[in-house]
Amino acid sequence: MDFRLGCAIWSYKDWIGEFFPVGSRAIDFLQLYSRRLTAVEANTTFYSIPEADTVQRWVTETPDGFHFCPKLPRTITHAGLLTPTLSETLAFLERMQALHPRLGPFFAQLPPTYGPSYIDDLTTFLAAFPRHDRALALEVRHPDWFQEPHATELNTRLQQLDVGRVLLDTRPIYDSPDDPQQYSQRRKPQVPLQPIVTARFSLIRYISHPDLNQNQPYLHQWVTQVQQWLQAGIQLYFFVHCPNEQQSPTIARHFQRLLEQHDVPVPSLPWDAIEEPPTQLSLF
Repeated sequence: MDFRLGCAIWSYKDWIGEFFPVGSRAIDFLQLYSRRLTAVEANTTFYSIPEADTVQRWVTETPDGFHFCPKLPRTITHAGLLTPTLSETLAFLERMQALHPRLGPFFAQLPPTYGPSYIDDLTTFLAAFPRHDRALALEVRHPDWFQEPHATELNTRLQQLDVGRVLLDTRPIYDSPDDPQQYSQRRKPQVPLQPIVTARFSLIRYISHPDLNQNQPYLHQWVTQVQQWLQAGIQLYFFVHCPNEQQSPTIARHFQRLLEQHDVPVPSLPWDAIEEPPTQLSLF
């Protein structure tokens, strides 16, 4: 598949009753998730490195074609310079290699404190990353990365190294009249969206507004952009986030339907093949 759609996480108890069937157990969340969407941004690896048997269980519980996109641990990306963490990075990659063939691109999310002054450290780290069998995408958050000449220099180096660019779209939550992050523990950075592809694939992190209607103009723009990139042979991972993750699967499914309505050549969602049990209201 050249297009995969998912969320940031697979375990969220408030999805029971809509995304997950009533009575679902937490131990079954990954299995249920992977039979509805086609990829997950494995955000859990940012906070802790899973044990080998846990990684193997992830493979067993998910179907063929499903992809994990593991985030590099914060002990690697948020500890200062990247180059001194190369041995730790290689150990993490080796642990996650057990996900093959469920393994999508890894991605490194750099903190807002990591700016263009560290370009040489970043280049050394990316050049040492074993990309021959492990794709890597980079997300930057320091505002100077989005200004010239740093923006062009970063994109040029990523293209030379065949490293993807993580595209973070926070417009829906910052352009709205309300503040959907009011009760969020972690606020997303307000950085410019620069829809640039630097490798044969790209990761899109769409930070949605909880109100579906607030997302419509941005999702329609993404329909056009996804169609253009797929026609150019770019492999895409589209992840829907939300300050309140309860709405993320619904918004992801809505985006899938928009793509289909506009004849964008994306694979159907496994979710649509599942016969949902009737609600109590529908019985009368």
